[in-house]
Amino acid sequence: MHAEKRFQSLDSFRGLMAISVMFYHLRVSGSFTEWQLFRHADVFVSFFFVLSGFVMTHAYGNPTRFNFRKFFITRTFRLLPLHLVMLSVFILLEFGRYTAAQKGMDFNNQPFSGKFAPSEILPNAMLLQSWTHLTNPLSFNYPSWSISIEYYTYMLFALILNLAFGVRTWVWMTVVLVALALIYTGNSFFTVESLRGLAYFFTGCLAYAVYQRLPHPTPAHTGLLTALEVMAVAAALVFVINDFAAKQLWASPLFGVVVVIFAFDRGAVSRLLARRSFGFLGKLSYSIYLTHAAVLFCAVSVFMVAKNILGFDVAPVIDGTRYLDLGHAALNHLVALLIAGSVVLVSMFTYRYVEMTGQSLGRALSRPRTQRSGLKV
Repeated sequence: MHAEKRFQSLDSFRGLMAISVMFYHLRVSGSFTEWQLFRHADVFVSFFFVLSGFVMTHAYGNPTRFNFRKFFITRTFRLLPLHLVMLSVFILLEFGRYTAAQKGMDFNNQPFSGKFAPSEILPNAMLLQSWTHLTNPLSFNYPSWSISIEYYTYMLFALILNLAFGVRTWVWMTVVLVALALIYTGNSFFTVESLRGLAYFFTGCLAYAVYQRLPHPTPAHTGLLTALEVMAVAAALVFVINDFAAKQLWASPLFGVVVVIFAFDRGAVSRLLARRSFGFLGKLSYSIYLTHAAVLFCAVSVFMVAKNILGFDVAPVIDGTRYLDLGHAALNHLVALLIAGSVVLVSMFTYRYVEMTGQSLGRALSRPRTQRSGLKV
């Protein structure tokens, strides 16, 4: 890596976005999960891509120091271990659904069918599910559709670093413009998931190029940066909660600007986001993102069983969507908070025992063989 700076506020944003995506997938009647912010929080996945491109360019953007072998191993062991663990969890949950179905329990769809078909397992294991029209990008652990895109986008990023050298910024810009144009024209050759990932990730790369060229503010500019941060957050919130034509296209420049502003870590909002509680969520963000679907599945299953015990429907289906509903707003708020807390607890476990273990193994394997064997160079 060519720089050691950590972008504290951007790390915190990652955690807040992961929590927001979790609430997007959680439907609890009459609770805060139904706020407009969370009902449109799926767009925050675009922010993840932009932020990832920005941070990756910061970490690996100097091609003279770039080692593809080390990059490949460390990135693979950063993403794959937790992904494979959660894929295994979903396969086990399908076996559980199959057993329950044999005992007469009713589900929305048959176990091991549709997006849970056995034919989807191998593409998921290889992180290919979002790249072809032959596979379902939302199969099994549905949030992993974006990890599928991100992993191979990392490899394209690495090839551009090795091959493009001085013109790589123009290559990034070309990828962004072509991908956005294909999204706008509704192409049918590439998957829309792949185009979104490519457009937003390389927007992040361009955002870092802009960040490098801007004069870095001093403490005297704190007031200006605070005003810019407040305006950036306000603009992002207005953008998120409103639906309009070409929203996917505008996400690219808007989130790129937001990332650049907060990368300086100078304003009052940045100082707020730098607090330990937000940083804690940022540290757990990948685990929150990949584990929440399984936790929500278990919560919904508990409510479906409780429906038969309690005698009233606490897991109603409304317009094709499964809700949780205890019949009182205060109880529903509490249910949403308890489920969110469960996701965080599970994420603390997976971060410590899956993510960190995988990263340590990746760092060990990425060292030269003589270092791994303990021999002196």
